[in-house]
Amino acid sequence: MITSLNVASIYVLDKDEALDFYVTKLGLEKGNDVRQGDYRWLTVRVPGDRTTEISLEQPGPPLHDEATAESIRELISKGALGGLVFLTDDAHALAGTLRERGVTDFTQEPTEHFYGTDMAIRDPFGNSIRILQQGPAAG
Repeated sequence: MITSLNVASIYVLDKDEALDFYVTKLGLEKGNDVRQGDYRWLTVRVPGDRTTEISLEQPGPPLHDEATAESIRELISKGALGGLVFLTDDAHALAGTLRERGVTDFTQEPTEHFYGTDMAIRDPFGNSIRILQQGPAAG
């Protein structure tokens, strides 16, 4: 029986730039930052949540050969790979905070729907990030 999700991954083109974006601009905290040879296991997480982390994976060895890594890098830049969905208590206030922190790539302003209010941004590499303020119908 599966009891919880521990790690989800997102591909980025530069781990240091990703760490800066996800921590400084998005407001997450650094989880693990461990090196094993040339490989760097780098994670971020929602502040205070020690059960679920997001691994910031960079295409290339030891995970991929160069041809595969190049294909993945192209898909990342197009925003064609999966993204992340976060929850917030106040989407409008968070949008203002993100702008103050220098986030400029909003693909959807906070928008009211029957299930709540959501917005969308892209990270520096093109990955989609949706942020949802759940409404009563989302329950």
